[in-house]
Amino acid sequence: MSDFRIVTDDFAVSPQIAVEDVARAKSLGFRLIINNRPDGEAPDQPPSAAMAAAACASGLDYVHLPVTGRPNEDQARAVSEARAHANGPALAFCRSGTRSITAWALGELAAGTRTRDDILSLAADAGYDLSAVLPG
Repeated sequence: MSDFRIVTDDFAVSPQIAVEDVARAKSLGFRLIINNRPDGEAPDQPPSAAMAAAACASGLDYVHLPVTGRPNEDQARAVSEARAHANGPALAFCRSGTRSITAWALGELAAGTRTRDDILSLAADAGYDLSAVLPG
């Protein structure tokens, strides 16, 4: 079972989730799954197609926005846009959750939705230290 880490009322991140975790995500109120992990990054990860099928079977929206290394501006914007079009809370995942929360944080900062300090605090509450990756 994956560790869903609540960041805000409408966004959470997680280390790699399994196909079986998708139904749990739905039961917790998530409406969108964002996969920030490139296919084939590790031999034991489920492929994006399997995750998409599980999301569809559970009635959830699904977006595959792979990130390698630190998210760039376009990737952060894509995560923000996916969240903006979601019909409810989103759960983003990657190997550890770090790329997912970093993409969210960079998108929030670029949009001016939250201050750097607010973002750092929310990330820390979820177990992530973003002080070295957010401009400041």
